[in-house]
Amino acid sequence: MAAVGLLPEAALQFQRCDDVRQGGVLCALPALLAVGLLRRVPESFAWPRGFYPMEVVFVALAFLALARVRSLEALRYEPPGEWGKLLGLDRIPEVKTMRRKIATLCEQPEPSSQWSSQLAQDWMAATAQNPGYYYIDGHVRVYHGEEAHRPRAYVAREELCLRATLDYWVNAMDGQPFFVVTQDLNERLIESIRERIIGRLKAEAPGQPSEEELAGEPRLHRFVIVFDREGYSPKFFKELLEQRIAVVTYAKRCQSTEDWPVEEFSKKSVQLINGQTMELSVAERGVCLSNGLWVREVRHRDEQGHQTAILSTDFIRPLEKVLAAIFARWCQENYFRYMMEHFNLDRLVQYGAQPIPETKRVVNPLRRALESQLRRERGLLQRERAYLGAKSFPAAASAAKKAAFEQEQGQRVAQIRLREGKIAELRERGKTVPKHVSLKELPEADRFTTLRGVSKHFVDTIKMIAYRAETGLVGVVRDKLNREEDARALIRQVFASSVNLIPNEEQKTLTVQVHPLTTPSHNEVLKHLCARLTETETIYPKTELRLIFEFLGPG
Repeated sequence: MAAVGLLPEAALQFQRCDDVRQGGVLCALPALLAVGLLRRVPESFAWPRGFYPMEVVFVALAFLALARVRSLEALRYEPPGEWGKLLGLDRIPEVKTMRRKIATLCEQPEPSSQWSSQLAQDWMAATAQNPGYYYIDGHVRVYHGEEAHRPRAYVAREELCLRATLDYWVNAMDGQPFFVVTQDLNERLIESIRERIIGRLKAEAPGQPSEEELAGEPRLHRFVIVFDREGYSPKFFKELLEQRIAVVTYAKRCQSTEDWPVEEFSKKSVQLINGQTMELSVAERGVCLSNGLWVREVRHRDEQGHQTAILSTDFIRPLEKVLAAIFARWCQENYFRYMMEHFNLDRLVQYGAQPIPETKRVVNPLRRALESQLRRERGLLQRERAYLGAKSFPAAASAAKKAAFEQEQGQRVAQIRLREGKIAELRERGKTVPKHVSLKELPEADRFTTLRGVSKHFVDTIKMIAYRAETGLVGVVRDKLNREEDARALIRQVFASSVNLIPNEEQKTLTVQVHPLTTPSHNEVLKHLCARLTETETIYPKTELRLIFEFLGPG
C-alpha cells in the first residue's frame, strides 16, 4: 500500500537478527543525529508518498559513506537484505531507486542549499575550540568525462594541468568542514574569497562584534581567515582590513628575501591544535608592504636554520596564537587527503552538463595563445644569445676558419635581431587583444560548461556529516587511545564489524550487540564506546525504540 501511495510511507520494523554484516555503522547513529543529519529535514525538503521514508534515505546514505561504499553504483554489489535489517525494512533501496530519491530531493537547488547553510551555521556556532578562525583552501576535482567542457586547472598531486572543477572549502582549525563553494570557471582564490565566501561568513559566522564595538576598538576584527600563499596580495589584505577581517598567511619569497639575525629569535611555548605544546624559536617585526600597509611578520626558525615567514593583520592575539593558527592549516590538507581516500570525495553523483551564464568573463584564448607564443620566442632568444656569447674567436685558426666563424656569428646576430623584432611585434599586438572576454564573445565550441552540481553538493553535505560523526566517535575513544590515527582505525574497524539486533517492543528498546574486535585492548575500548553511546539514549528515527549498545563478548 505504501509503494503505490495509499500510505504516506512504510513503517519501520526491526526483527531479531544475528551476525548482521557491517552493522557496526549503527554505532555512528547517535553521532550522526547529534551532528544534524535529520535536523530541519522535514521542513526543508518535499517528499512524495511512497515506500521509503525520507529519513531512511538520509540515514542510508550516511551509513553507506561510513561503511566506505565508494559510490552509488557500488551499492549493487552490497547485500540489500543485510542493509535492510539495519534500516528496519526488508531491503535498502537499489541504485536506480536511490538515484531517483536523490533527484527528488535535489529537484530544486534552494532546499539543499538552505539545509547545508543552516547546518554550517550550527557547526560554526558549536565550535568551542578556537572560534572565529576560518581556513580556506581549494580542492581540484579532475574531470575525465566528455559531456562538459571544463577549463584546465593545475593538479598538484599529479603535477599536470587537467580539465577540472575547483572547490573552495571553509574548515575549522581542527580540519572539520563548514561548507564548500564550487566555481564554474575555476576562479582564483582571491576572487572566490571576495565574491563567494566573505559575504557568507559575515552573514553566518557567529560571535562577531557589533558595529559599536568595532567603532570603539580600531584593532578589533570580525573574524580571522587563514589561507596559503596563493592569496597573498597587499591590496587584498587592505581591502579585508577595511571590512574588519584579519588574515593569516605565509609571506611570499619576493616579500621576504633575507634571513633575520639569530639574536632576534627567542623560545616560545606554542600549543598546537592537537593539544601538543612545543618550544619554538620565533621572532616578530612590523613590516610595511608595497602598498603602505603595515602588518605583523612572525618568523619561525627551525633546527636547520630555515626561517618561515608568516604575515598577519591580527594585532590582538599573541604571536604564539598566530603560529598555532598557520601550523593548523595542515589539518585542512589532511582532511582533503582523508576524504579522498575514505569517502571518495571526487566522485561524480549526477551526470550531465549545464551552460554557464554568458556574461561570465574568462581569459581570452587569443590572448593566452599570444602569451604562449611570446614566452616561446623569449626562450629561443635567450638560448641564441647564450650560444652567441659562448663562442670565442679562434685566434690561432686559419684565415678561412676565421672567416667562417665571422660569417656564422653574423648570421646568428641577424637571427637575434629578427627574433627581437618578432617579440616587439607580439608585444604590440598584445596591447590590442583584451585579456578577458565574456563567454558570449567566444565561438560556440570554445565556451565552457559546468557539471550539474546540486546532487553532488547534497551528497557532499552527507559526507561532511558522516566525517563529523566519525570524528565525534574518535573523540570518545581518544579517552583510551593516545594517537588519533589509532582511534580512527579502530572506529573504522567498528563500522565493519557484525552485530546482533534484539528489538523489544514492550520496553521500546533496540539492543545492538557488537561483535568483538581483533585484540583484547581494542575490545576494552569498544566496551567504553558502547557505554558512552548507550548514555545518549538515542531514539532510532521514525520509531520509538531507544538504542542500547552492548559488547558481545566476555566481561
